[in-house]
Amino acid sequence: MSIRPSIVKQLGRRASLVPAAVAVALVLASCGGSSVSGGGDDDGGGGDEGAALDPVKIGLLVPLSGVYAALGEDMQQGFQLYLDENDGKLGGAEVEVVEADEGESPGTGVPAATRLVTQDQVDAVAGIVSSAVALGVKDLFVESKVPLVVANAGANDVTAGGSPYIWRSSFTNGGVAAALGAYVAEQVGDGSVYLISADYAAGAESTGGFKETFEAAGGTIAGEAFTPFGTTTDWQPYLQGIRASGASAVYTFYAGAEAVGFTTQYNQFGLKGEIPLYAAGFLTEGGVLEASGEAAVGIQNSLHYSDQIDSERNNAFVEAYVAAYDEVPTTYAVQAYDAAAALGLAIEAAGATDSESIAQGLSEVGEIDSPRGTFSFDENHDPVQPYYLREVQEVDGVLANVVLQELEQ
Repeated sequence: MSIRPSIVKQLGRRASLVPAAVAVALVLASCGGSSVSGGGDDDGGGGDEGAALDPVKIGLLVPLSGVYAALGEDMQQGFQLYLDENDGKLGGAEVEVVEADEGESPGTGVPAATRLVTQDQVDAVAGIVSSAVALGVKDLFVESKVPLVVANAGANDVTAGGSPYIWRSSFTNGGVAAALGAYVAEQVGDGSVYLISADYAAGAESTGGFKETFEAAGGTIAGEAFTPFGTTTDWQPYLQGIRASGASAVYTFYAGAEAVGFTTQYNQFGLKGEIPLYAAGFLTEGGVLEASGEAAVGIQNSLHYSDQIDSERNNAFVEAYVAAYDEVPTTYAVQAYDAAAALGLAIEAAGATDSESIAQGLSEVGEIDSPRGTFSFDENHDPVQPYYLREVQEVDGVLANVVLQELEQ
């Protein structure tokens, strides 16, 4: 794939640098019908021709405060852009968006979700950054029969069981990593790979997904290390272990402040020039990439979106996003944009806006024409989507995740 037109890059990725303390928000908690183009009017349908749909009330549950607020802003903007492109409607229905602050943990996220369902009586909810929050509210939505479209949280168990009320427009932790395994196995040949990740659920799921496909493709593991989550600031003992292992390459999962710390120290320790570093794309996404700076150049990673995807659909999306918000979109913005698209298609398919109809309509959504590329939902309601091999490069003076190829799955 070629690089996107450079006009967008001249804006930079943010108006100001996201500090490492805030960058921890970037995936710390850490996914018969019609298609949608995302632009123009969404005329509805599914019911009697010409019949007006009742208005729909949608809860948008994202972090509005705390360390996750940067992600919440991206998700607000992505969701709103879809509404703006469709005259403020979903599936032809007028929309009332009720925003609620997820905060930083289940202690704030669960009460916020409960208020949306019981007090605001929304017809559906989109959002949720934290996997802990998503797991904490799953039963609430299933028991209340209110559909939830998770627009970030990646824990594998969020969608386990395929409830008709739980859907995901983002990713699974294991899926992002699994897409990279066979490619890395081919790159190292008879060599081996060292695995290092933060010691929590997302790190374990990511490492497990990579290891499964890497070993299935004939790869050899040189060693593994899990660093204390949220408290590790000195990676030198682990970096010494990597060097001593004789590994040909390293695979890692870190996000937020830990991603910045690991990437920076990997470079300072001299491993960047010795041992190629591969990662789940959260290591270099959004504000984390800005904070890591030149230390991140050359890192190859997997993710389901980059503003560098050179397609007519994505080029138009990026230009619209930049015009609206004066910054380029992140994966988090696209996931919320596509959550809105899925809800719009569900309402269109159902021809109604009540919770049960929306849930049924979600099961009838076929392919979604997203800026990431066309995707659909699998039996567990996770996205079946393209994953891209990205490499951090400098584009017009700004660091970007340039797309090298689509990864085979």
